[in-house]
Amino acid sequence: GQMTQADCDALKKHPDDVEKLSLGSVLSGGNSNPADNSAETWRKHAASFQELALRTRLKIPLLFGVDAVHGHNNVLGAVVFPHNLGLGATRNPRLVERAGRVTAEEIAGTSVHWAFGPCVAAVQNIRWGRSYESFGSDPKLAGQLGAAANRGLQRPLAGGFSVLACTKHFAGDGGTQNGVDQGNTVGDETELRRLHLAPYAAAIRAGTKSIMVSYNSWNGEKMHGNKRLLTEVLKGEMGFKGFLVSDWAAIDQLPGDYRSDIETSINAGLDMIMIPNGEGQENNYRQFINLLTELVQAGKVSPARIDDAVRRILTVKYEMGLFEHPFARPELLGKLGGPEHREVARACVRESLVLLK
Repeated sequence: GQMTQADCDALKKHPDDVEKLSLGSVLSGGNSNPADNSAETWRKHAASFQELALRTRLKIPLLFGVDAVHGHNNVLGAVVFPHNLGLGATRNPRLVERAGRVTAEEIAGTSVHWAFGPCVAAVQNIRWGRSYESFGSDPKLAGQLGAAANRGLQRPLAGGFSVLACTKHFAGDGGTQNGVDQGNTVGDETELRRLHLAPYAAAIRAGTKSIMVSYNSWNGEKMHGNKRLLTEVLKGEMGFKGFLVSDWAAIDQLPGDYRSDIETSINAGLDMIMIPNGEGQENNYRQFINLLTELVQAGKVSPARIDDAVRRILTVKYEMGLFEHPFARPELLGKLGGPEHREVARACVRESLVLLK
């Protein structure tokens, strides 16, 4: 259950599955925003899932995640910042850290704990439709500003509540051939390390606690199944101590059926799987839990691998102070969209303006 992240829409018919299955995380992704999209409704929306999690036998709080990628951008009235490509033009890590701090305060005010950012892709081809998610083509800049964003997002807030950053997408998302999204990044390991792994080293030094794995392949092998890069390099050689989360239904793109997708991705080093599908859809979160349980019983996934994944997830929750502070800080909700926060966004806009000659 802790290794399972279900989407709010998938839980509509059975929200009590949060309690019954001891789910580790819930996200509002795609179009699963609450009805009126106001900050107060978001707070109640997120808190309702947390209340269910705290009814479980062990009372383990869940992580509620959103795509807060340039501010708390899904929420009506929240401060919206330039996308990373604009922030890259500022060349100002202190300002990027301040933007991360503002985003963290606005997230925390709505009882959300996890921002799926920053993206540290070093975009190599501007035909990539997600180029705006990158700070730029220079991996040194991506690492410098990605580290700053991590520090701003994860610095503890007043009262002990803190937000979790999610550095993404590991690795090579900005280097695919012809800029094809979710495509194939081709090159030797020296180039991969120089262009696409270097920003993660900077993020790890800055204390990032979660990393999202990328849809793309490297030399034809999907990243979600690449044990060498996920386990041996990222967790081993690079010393990443947090947990790895999949992208939206990304393990479904691995070769084979859903059972083999789960076996391959978990053994490769994925710790939490993002599953947008619910009852009546293929490859849903209940199937994931049942099939992973069967794989352990059949000796295809070791109990040690499960223990490692869950230990990483629980450690992050503990380090965030989530057990002590599972709900919003009321005083932060009042700051959402406020003048102090907007002034930081104005500074980001001023410093990101570029004159082309």
